[in-house]
Amino acid sequence: MRKMSKGQLEDILAGQKSNMSLSLREASFEDMDLSGFSLSGIDFTLGSFQNVRLDGVDFSGSIIENVLLDGCSMKGASFQNANMKTASLRYCDMRNCDIRGASLFGAVLEYARLDGIISDEKTQWFRMHCPEKGALLGYKKCVNDRLVQLLIPADAKRTSATLPSCRCSKAKVLTIKSFDSTKEFDEAWSLVDENFVYHKGQWVEVLDFNEDRWMDSTTGIHFWMSREEAIAY
Repeated sequence: MRKMSKGQLEDILAGQKSNMSLSLREASFEDMDLSGFSLSGIDFTLGSFQNVRLDGVDFSGSIIENVLLDGCSMKGASFQNANMKTASLRYCDMRNCDIRGASLFGAVLEYARLDGIISDEKTQWFRMHCPEKGALLGYKKCVNDRLVQLLIPADAKRTSATLPSCRCSKAKVLTIKSFDSTKEFDEAWSLVDENFVYHKGQWVEVLDFNEDRWMDSTTGIHFWMSREEAIAY
């Protein structure tokens, strides 16, 4: 990773020809104020912004994939049509950011401030992956390649972050089968907690369910919306 100063960045931007793509992959920026900068259409893949103020920055059309931005202030920044896949945005101040048309697959938004954030129907992986209301079916991969089919009732709490995985507070175990559905079982063990056992026909419930949707690896019954997603986990 190459460390870059504010002056170096300004020189690069000044020398950039119009309509020419710019790559700043694996660039590291530390302890600077870039508020109001136009950084649109730039590839920042695998880069890092540490203690950098990014308020009002234009990142539209940029590639922010797998970029470390933890703790940065970026109030009112534009990420329109940006690739934000797997970006780390923990504790970021993203109030009033514009993420219309952006892809946030796998982006980490734990403890980020998201008040007033602007999204639209083209924004990917920001809205809930599972239905917010009503009963639904879910699937879960367990130890020894056993696939559990769950009934999540209408009154169950449920949530999801920016990945296909979802969480719920309670569910009924409908079936436990092998991946190819040729064998059936009466019980299955969680891949994460060996003491959490799923018994066919019984209800399971997590009393300390964490309702913060952006906390992915936390308490709750993790499930997927399709057999294929669960098996691929």
